[in-house]
Amino acid sequence: MNTEIIKGFRDYVGEDAEKRAEVRKLLVETFEKYGFEPAETPMIENEEFVRGENEKDEAVSDIFKLQDKGKRKLALRYEFTFQLKRLMANKKIPYKRYQIGEVFRDEPVSSNRFRQFVQCDADIVGSKIKDEAEILSMAKEVLEKIGVKYTIYLNNRKLLNEILEKEGVKNKEQVIKEIDKLDKISEKEVRENLEKYNAGKVFSVFKKPKDYFKKYDSFKEIEELEKYLKYYGIKIEFSPSLARGLSYYNGTIFEIKTNEMRETITSGGSYMFNGIQCSGISFGLDRISSLAKIETEKEKYLIVSLDEDKEAILITKKLRNKNKIAQIYYGKPTKALEYANSYKINKVIFVGEKEVKGKKFKVKDMKSGKETALKI
Repeated sequence: MNTEIIKGFRDYVGEDAEKRAEVRKLLVETFEKYGFEPAETPMIENEEFVRGENEKDEAVSDIFKLQDKGKRKLALRYEFTFQLKRLMANKKIPYKRYQIGEVFRDEPVSSNRFRQFVQCDADIVGSKIKDEAEILSMAKEVLEKIGVKYTIYLNNRKLLNEILEKEGVKNKEQVIKEIDKLDKISEKEVRENLEKYNAGKVFSVFKKPKDYFKKYDSFKEIEELEKYLKYYGIKIEFSPSLARGLSYYNGTIFEIKTNEMRETITSGGSYMFNGIQCSGISFGLDRISSLAKIETEKEKYLIVSLDEDKEAILITKKLRNKNKIAQIYYGKPTKALEYANSYKINKVIFVGEKEVKGKKFKVKDMKSGKETALKI
């Protein structure tokens, strides 16, 4: 039997799993603090629903297709946003929901790009530009708490469309996709790609300074958002070539990057679903956990029963009642210490006949090696 992990998938155990759990907990606390309520949705949906109106989007083209016994065409979810079309029905707006879970993409694999990854989304159905500032405030809070230095790059799809319209560019969707590659491939390659659509002349526009774009009506939305971001103490970098891949974006778009990783660590934007304006953000748990500088070591107790099982259980219960992490080990002391080291358990309590009679128990600190007496 082949038990090797399929390329693009990973196991997480030990410290890695604990770190991910801490980051997930922090995200949940932050989402709920900002008024978002949790939601859960199926991993498998009808393929038609998964594809939606975004057939040409790269992410949609990478969906995992399935078929059940009834020969129905199904697919694994590639993100959470499209499922909002169902969740938002009959909800009073603004409706704020967050969701954390696995999503799947059948795409090329790299060091920080997997085929199964955990996405952490927060979306506002019925949003305004003021709400977009709050979403970015949430991102700021999360990234600062996990110790990641970051830069927020911001643009607006309306501005992109307005520029292309004024320059008389056709095939806008294809041209936008090429412009979005400016941070991924060389300028020469981008120019050559734009020439294929007779749009080479627009390249120079996206190299202009920020003040140049004030002549476009759509730039007012960026200025309004910046005004509210100042209230939250948030700085952004205006990036006129930023487009984001998915075609449903219709307003603000942003990507958050760090010098510690080539890939984007957080992203989002505004879009229209069922005739209602929405805005959202997505954190990749895999990426931000790998960057997080947080302490995950917890005080853990191993209670070693030396043929005193009843007393060992009572001590374990008392520790757990005080919300301590505690487990029982039935076996030899030497093996117990090996076990504690293996799982980074920092406190070991020995429970033997002598300890029970004297009602004093030895607590061994696995880091320092010191032993102290504990009265219970």
